[in-house]
Amino acid sequence: MSERTVVAVPRKSVGLSLVLTFFFGSLGMLYSTVAGALIMIAIEFVVGFLTFGIGLFFTHIVCMIWGAVAASNYNTRVFGH
Repeated sequence: MSERTVVAVPRKSVGLSLVLTFFFGSLGMLYSTVAGALIMIAIEFVVGFLTFGIGLFFTHIVCMIWGAVAASNYNTRVFGH
């Protein structure tokens, strides 16, 4: 008789990802994508320095979109729907 092992993996909430990136920017992306968060932290540092902080408004929006898409892609990849 063979035993089945069930591994419970929690879903990543797209809504929570949006809230975290709205309030914390690229640090909020750590919830949905660590690599993406590290990339955006580096980009925000450069953009913030070169534009005296004005460009951070646009990178903040990119973080929100990237975080939500990453959470959705994670759920699709792990659960297949």
